[in-house]
Amino acid sequence: MRVVIAEDSVILREGMVELLTARGCEIVATAGDADELLAAVAEHAPDVAVVDIRMPPTHTDEGIRAAVQLRADHPQVGVLVFSQHAEPSWAARLLAGEASGVGYLLKERVAATADFVEALRRVAAGGVALDPEIVSRMLNRGTRPLDRLTAREREVLDLMAQGHSNRSVSALLVISERAVEKHAASVFAKFGLPATEADNRRVKAVVTYLQEVGP
Repeated sequence: MRVVIAEDSVILREGMVELLTARGCEIVATAGDADELLAAVAEHAPDVAVVDIRMPPTHTDEGIRAAVQLRADHPQVGVLVFSQHAEPSWAARLLAGEASGVGYLLKERVAATADFVEALRRVAAGGVALDPEIVSRMLNRGTRPLDRLTAREREVLDLMAQGHSNRSVSALLVISERAVEKHAASVFAKFGLPATEADNRRVKAVVTYLQEVGP
């Protein structure tokens, strides 16, 4: 089984290479960000790609967006998302369309390397491997966009709706401006607002928020 691994943590990436190689997998390439992942898959045509969700530069949803693109551009390649984040909205994006050759496992819940390799083989063969926690959250998640946000993300969005800048939000919540940017980026991702030159995601997120909370 030929595998591409996309993980921005060098230690985790190298550890996965050693573990999977010892289990008979051929690691044809590794990647530290989404662009490297897409290029590696295009070049090596692996059986399956292992993808982390949060990758450079913003560490929000670069990995899942790359995974979705892989499924569209290379449907013959299995995609296994391997993350510490259990986010049903991201899982739904990954499973949109034909749900085959896809997986979503949580790092802390994989008890044995053998189980992980078995999931990889299943996905590479066109099967599905989903952590039960992901399935449960998908079945029980609310339908409102706001239900997908963490408490901190809602605080950030509420202050954005009041007209506060990132610097102002940072001061009011006593967190770094960089943290505010990350929370805002996560809000945009969960609201399905991709970055484009023409669209102002901040305004759209606030409009969605105001529509949800009402007058």
